[in-house]
Amino acid sequence: MKASTFVYPWDVNGDPEAARRIAGLGVRQVTLAAAYHSTRALTPRHPRHRIVTAEHAAVLYPTDARWEGRVLRPHAAGDWAPGDAYGEAAAALADAGLEVHTWVVLAHNSRMGAEHPDTSVVNAYGDRYPWAPCIAQPATRAYLTDLAAEAAVRPGARGTELESLGWYGLQHLHAHDKTGAVCLGDAGYYLMALCFCPSCRTGYGAQGLDPDELAAAVRDALEPLWRGAPDDGGWAGVEKLLGEEKAAATRAWRDETARTLQETAVGAVREAAPDGFQVLLHADPMTYRVGANPGVDPAHILGVADGVVVPCAGGPGLLTPFAEQGREGAVIAANLPVVAGMGGSPGTLAADAAAAREHGATELRLYHAGLASDDDLEAVRSALGSR
Repeated sequence: MKASTFVYPWDVNGDPEAARRIAGLGVRQVTLAAAYHSTRALTPRHPRHRIVTAEHAAVLYPTDARWEGRVLRPHAAGDWAPGDAYGEAAAALADAGLEVHTWVVLAHNSRMGAEHPDTSVVNAYGDRYPWAPCIAQPATRAYLTDLAAEAAVRPGARGTELESLGWYGLQHLHAHDKTGAVCLGDAGYYLMALCFCPSCRTGYGAQGLDPDELAAAVRDALEPLWRGAPDDGGWAGVEKLLGEEKAAATRAWRDETARTLQETAVGAVREAAPDGFQVLLHADPMTYRVGANPGVDPAHILGVADGVVVPCAGGPGLLTPFAEQGREGAVIAANLPVVAGMGGSPGTLAADAAAAREHGATELRLYHAGLASDDDLEAVRSALGSR
């Protein structure tokens, strides 16, 4: 199977050996960050630094005139990725014989939430999630659509992978994060992700729900979980906690909101891209799930995008609903973590790849060549047969 690895520009720029080292892993492609959220990252082999602190969500290239005069607009990176950091890294990787695709993070932006609080998801308690732009708001949707088109279609890129093109929720590691004291599970996290900003309140109303009554019902449904009751998990758990009718109405609103944004954003990328440009979404086959791999309807999304990148840290099972669609030519990429220090299993990559293939994977994504140790990379080289 074709394999690609994720890379940041700062993994490559300033390290004359980086592109050659990545090509030597046996991958044919790199997925290179062009727009990314705030992070603190290791660079364990870089000759100039070992820690990179990206202080805020940023684009890693110079923006164009489309943003002039707009309130919501992307910010340039600081000294962690100055100028056209993406373009510099992309050129080095292409010179090493690698096909370069862009990696674009969309509805995950703490700086937007800090500067424009009204753009954020608001939970049933009135708490704002500054890292999570509400994708129901018209201005936010316009921003995300234009960002997708601009960041995805960089010079020389052969395709893109759009991350967090959907709802984001509570699950977000923050500075000194201390939100894990109560194990919420799928159902609890869904309820904590329900947004009650003005746009979403209007949306619930269109589904026949009174938003104030819904918020109260969500708080009541969550109360047993705060006291330590087990979360039954899955959609059945949401229905049990909230009631089938209310649960279905919230999901109808959220599914339609995400689906139409995905259609619009992918359409904007295709309009800006050359022929043959590949568009993939990071995705989960359960539409109620949120985060970097937002939930999608497999049948729908494979009719919109060229394929999906599916999280497989917990095993290959999430690949199956996409593979079952039988879409000829669709890319179903298994995203496998290969950084042992972050819970990955580089030593079992060959077996994990074989299992992914059995569940319908057509390609592999390896997370993440820039973060991995030398031992991790050696295990990847061995698994991909390039020793």
